[in-house]
Amino acid sequence: MNIQDIVQKEIVKGYKGRFVHMETFTLAFWEVEAGAEIPIHSHVHEQTTQIIEGEFEMSVDGVTKIYTPGMLVTIPSFAKHGGKAITACKLSDVFCPVREDYK
Repeated sequence: MNIQDIVQKEIVKGYKGRFVHMETFTLAFWEVEAGAEIPIHSHVHEQTTQIIEGEFEMSVDGVTKIYTPGMLVTIPSFAKHGGKAITACKLSDVFCPVREDYK
């Protein structure tokens, strides 16, 4: 499977994702416009976010950091988190359990 062959969906303004749904987890591949924001929120899913390209500011449980390529963010279930693309970004997420809302 080639990631570029997966149909892209804009989930939040400026966040375009391609998704692979397995039985117990979802992989997400994001292209994010510079300045696009995800408001603070939480969900049952455990989440890891890897920065592939660009700079991304992420807050997790009130701690805000700037992440660059190669860095990984771990987000526990129900942790309050949100972020903003400082530059255009490519990100990869793993969600467990499956993100039914992204299907």
